[in-house]
Amino acid sequence: MTNTYEDNMGIARRFTRRLHELPSEELELIAGLFVRHEVHKGELLLSEKDIAKDIIFVEKGLLRQFYFKEGRDITENFACDGDGAMCIVSLFTGHRNCLQLESLEEGVIWAISYAGLVELSERYLHIARFHRHLLEGSLILSQYKADSWRFETSRERYARFLKDYPQVAKRASVNHIASYLLMTPESLSRVRAGVL
Repeated sequence: MTNTYEDNMGIARRFTRRLHELPSEELELIAGLFVRHEVHKGELLLSEKDIAKDIIFVEKGLLRQFYFKEGRDITENFACDGDGAMCIVSLFTGHRNCLQLESLEEGVIWAISYAGLVELSERYLHIARFHRHLLEGSLILSQYKADSWRFETSRERYARFLKDYPQVAKRASVNHIASYLLMTPESLSRVRAGVL
C-alpha cells in the first residue's frame, strides 16, 4: 500500500506534536521522510547483523527490542501504538547493532531516515528541537530503566512496568515481560501473586 501526502502529514503531526509542535513548512519536510510498512507477527525488522538507519514509530502493533546474553533472549524495550523505537548506538556510530527489533503483532510502522532527520535538523530550528527532544526522551527512558534495575525490588519494577506500559502488560507474553524485568517467568508469577 502506497502512503499518501495526507497519510504522511497525519502521521508526522501525530508523532512530532508530543515532543515539539512544528510549523507547517517544517512539518511538511519531516512528513516527507516517513515511510509506511505493514509488519507481521514474528517478523524481524532489525537483526544483529544490520546497521540501524531509521527511527521507527508504531502506528499500530507491538514491537520489542531484544538481545542475546549467554544464550538467553533478553527484552530490552517495548514499543506499541504511538511509541517510537530506535537503536541509538547503531544509529550514532554506523556500526552493527547487538539489539534486534521484532514485531510481536500484525501492525503498521513508519520508518524515518535518521540521516534525513539529522540533515533537516541542521537547517530548521523546530526540527532540531524535535530531534533533541526525541533523543533526550530516549536517554531519560534508558536512565529510568537502569535506575529501576539498580534500586528497585522485583515488585517495584513490576509496578513501574504496569504504570509505564499498561498496553504492553496486556499484550506481551509473560516470558518477554519477565526478561524485560530481569526476572524468570516463575519469579514474575510470584510477584503477580503477591508472594515476592
